[in-house]
Amino acid sequence: MRGDLSEAEWELVEPHLPLGERGPIPNLRRHFNAVMWRFRTGSPWRDIPERYGPWSTVYGRFQIWVAAGTFQTLMDMMIAEAASRGQVDLSLVSVDSTVSRAHHHAAGMAVDPELLAELEKAAAEGKGASRKRGNALPAAAAADAADPEREERRRIRRRRKARLRAAKLGRSRGGLTTKTHLTAERRCRPLSFEVTEGQAADSPHFVPVLKGIKVRQSAGRPRTRPDAVAGDKAYSSRANRAHLRSRGIKAVIPEKADQAAHRKKKGNKGGRPVSHDTALYRDRNTVERAINKIKEWRGLATRYDKSPDSYLAGLHLRGAIIWLRSLQPTW
Repeated sequence: MRGDLSEAEWELVEPHLPLGERGPIPNLRRHFNAVMWRFRTGSPWRDIPERYGPWSTVYGRFQIWVAAGTFQTLMDMMIAEAASRGQVDLSLVSVDSTVSRAHHHAAGMAVDPELLAELEKAAAEGKGASRKRGNALPAAAAADAADPEREERRRIRRRRKARLRAAKLGRSRGGLTTKTHLTAERRCRPLSFEVTEGQAADSPHFVPVLKGIKVRQSAGRPRTRPDAVAGDKAYSSRANRAHLRSRGIKAVIPEKADQAAHRKKKGNKGGRPVSHDTALYRDRNTVERAINKIKEWRGLATRYDKSPDSYLAGLHLRGAIIWLRSLQPTW
């Protein structure tokens, strides 16, 4: 079947798929190919072809793998296999993000009541703190207390926002969206992922997505520090540059015009001018080309999964397949 694993590819994948503690030994290869088919086509789970077996069995196996972190482990192992063959280039790692439209089937995730209450409380406290900082009129709070219906409407809005935050969904004029932050090496292969709401800013997630880079070596600790990191102007901040400097990583990030003007306005106190290697910056498009590879799978170009863990598992699965099919023979 087109898109299924070959014999050679299955030999590399099979050792990293866990078996259940009880019951008969399942046909893992058939289930794995079914999960790939579902994310590749973006079809509902119920429409999985009969040759892969019952859809409920495939979906149950997928959820077991998601809970066990199997797909992230698989991607890490494929990167380690490439490293053992000397086929990983960390001379430059690029960082970027992409927004995926969420289908309406992705809405309505069941959220634990305790978690939902905590998120709603945090949102209410944050709103109250912003009012105090902004010297908001105390009359607004008094009006809410005097109008129970108005307070109930506010509570419902906070609950809706909390549910979207738990599901990693953002609301914009285009509808529900999810943002994927990722890093990629020079051969357009992803190294790490992070999923957030669609409206989340890029810069705050620069350090977390970089911390996801772990290239296991044949001996010693995994390598987590590339030689250089490239990013667009969205990642130009003092905190990000300081993080890279503290780890001995070269920053290939251009400075924003307003940041440069602010620095010049301070004179000598503004610090040195920020520069970047223009030759290295030309290769920043590797992460954008990696995004194009990932979105070749329709189930990732559009989010259909209610749970962010399931969508993230699909990203790790796609990353593992990209690495697997880029491996070159060792002879």
